Amino acid sequence: MKILLVVTSHDKLGDTGNKTGFWLEELAAPYYAFKDAGAELTLASPAGGQPPLDPTSSAPDAQTDATKRFEADTEAMQVLANTHKLADINLADFDGIFYPGGHGPLWDLAEDPTSIHLIEDAIAANKPVATVCHAPGVLRHVKGSDGKPLVAGRNVTGFSNSEEEAVGLTDVVPFLVEDMLQDLGGRYTKGDDWSSHVEVDGLLITGQNPGSSEATAQALLKKLSE
Repeated sequence: MKILLVVTSHDKLGDTGNKTGFWLEELAAPYYAFKDAGAELTLASPAGGQPPLDPTSSAPDAQTDATKRFEADTEAMQVLANTHKLADINLADFDGIFYPGGHGPLWDLAEDPTSIHLIEDAIAANKPVATVCHAPGVLRHVKGSDGKPLVAGRNVTGFSNSEEEAVGLTDVVPFLVEDMLQDLGGRYTKGDDWSSHVEVDGLLITGQNPGSSEATAQALLKKLSE
């Protein structure tokens, strides 16, 4: 079982002067869910090399068992420091794809033609794609085989407007994940803010927030075992 994890290369939080990137828990929890299940993992990003970490996600109050394990894992840190360039990735080498969130993907991966085509090709090849928190934003321009938005008519979730409001970034992000999914015809659902909530619709798996990372990863593993 080979899984591709795609992380952002974008590190600027709009015009705030603050840094963003990928969210540590959303990489670490799935990383170990997959690794502990015996999967072979490859990390990729648009720019390749070391992707930017959202500094808030490694703050003491954001730490989890998975983030602590990841940061103490020299092999994992080495893999992270040397992500492959997304353009060099061959879909045929993988069984499934996982996109961790953080705010970064809203700026780069959502608009990245390589990422867009990768997801379209994966679904067409009957390979599942999972995204969590802000990463459902990467589906913004992805089309299904019928030419309609991939999310149209599908049960989906992602970072909610109320969660974005709670972190004070409603007016900073280029778009709101909840609004975007609904505007494209997705059947958006959500759980309580910060609670674990996952939607599985065919080959598309979406998780609502950082607390949904583990469950989203497990849903991908279940889909791969079917």
